[in-house]
Amino acid sequence: MQLWRCPPALRAVLPSPRRLSAAAPRTRAEAGAAGPRGDGDGAGAGALRPLYLDVQATTPLDPRVLDRMLPYLTGCYGNPHSRTHAYGWESEAATERARRQVADLIGADPREIIFTSGATESNNMAIKGVARFYKSRKKHIITTQTEHKCVLDSCRSLEAEGFQITYLPVQKNGLIDLKELEAAFQPDTSLVSVMAVNNEIGVKQPIRDIGEICRARKVFFHTDAAQAIGKIPVDVNDLKIDLMSISGHKIYGPKGVGAIYVRRRPRVRLEPLQSGGGQERGLRSGTVPTPLAVGLGAACEVAQEEMEYDHKRISQLAERLVTKIMSEVPDVVMNGDREHRYPGCINLSFAYVEGESLLMALKDVALSSGSACTSASLEPSYVLRAIGADEDLAHSSIRFGIGRFTTEEEIDYTVQKCIQHVKRLREMSPLWEMVQDGIDLKSIKWSQH
Repeated sequence: MQLWRCPPALRAVLPSPRRLSAAAPRTRAEAGAAGPRGDGDGAGAGALRPLYLDVQATTPLDPRVLDRMLPYLTGCYGNPHSRTHAYGWESEAATERARRQVADLIGADPREIIFTSGATESNNMAIKGVARFYKSRKKHIITTQTEHKCVLDSCRSLEAEGFQITYLPVQKNGLIDLKELEAAFQPDTSLVSVMAVNNEIGVKQPIRDIGEICRARKVFFHTDAAQAIGKIPVDVNDLKIDLMSISGHKIYGPKGVGAIYVRRRPRVRLEPLQSGGGQERGLRSGTVPTPLAVGLGAACEVAQEEMEYDHKRISQLAERLVTKIMSEVPDVVMNGDREHRYPGCINLSFAYVEGESLLMALKDVALSSGSACTSASLEPSYVLRAIGADEDLAHSSIRFGIGRFTTEEEIDYTVQKCIQHVKRLREMSPLWEMVQDGIDLKSIKWSQH
């Protein structure tokens, strides 16, 4: 791929994905002393924009992706389904090229790629579509307790339609027990849905083993790969995946677009969720948004080229963050398996510190305490509860998301501020004081008034 060079006129209006204010050079260590300054981005004029370490929620648009999209946002505006003139032909060609780019990333046939609005729609299509198509013979589905909310809610809606759902528990490391999976199969099981990389704790499920188990039983296997695609190698044939959900904005592409992989041989049949003009082989009616599809395709192509380098660099940054924090702060727990994980998703629980208080203290770093889709809830993360985390530790968790544009200086600044505020908040905590005095908090019987 040719290297992208931003035109001067465009550079003037576009913020860099990893922009650091000139008032806080490199590490932004001077941010606190310098006071708020405008950075010209418009959305927060007069305020210093925080560092961004929340790439599991969304990723910045890669400038190379934007470069590919721009022609289809301006002059090449034809409907890709218009077959009678050049405007439609050029949009259709761009859409089909994007379809090939997505397929190449996962080792699929382009005809097996269906464009959607994102992974939520793809998950709904896979679970509800398979269940309803085969409902006359099969009415049982297997999933896990740590899936994304859209998967769990899709399964609950199917329960209301008379389907039986098995929600597999996970072990303390966040991984499923394959023996429990094998024991959960029934004669009428139609689908198994297991997330490839968890969006909160970053654990990688044994997708290859699950695929082989499902294929041996002639049960379709769906995986929500929104957090895996473009970050770790995924080959749908090697892993025996039958359906897979993809999101554009998790791989440095645009928001509002995604895809679902639907295997042709052995053929997977779906009942469409929406009716219309029969686009996308009748599975997803509606005009395909050419600029967004082009962006998804370009993001997949860039990810394929950058994956090895990105993974190595992100692993180094993750190791730097975890090592520095744990060497300076005691009683820190890493949630999820330490070995079978994607390194760019780090979930740490800081004992005796309220997670929301720490997030507020770290206001100059964009972080999260869990999934962006459930962050409005004051309840502790259901993923952390599923792995057996104590409620107080679940409330004290912070997710650090490291991505393609994260710098070493940003990691060092985040570590410094995290250590500083954890120590400060613990000094204010009576529980921390009791622990320092040697009191076992679990032995105390707390009275309620």
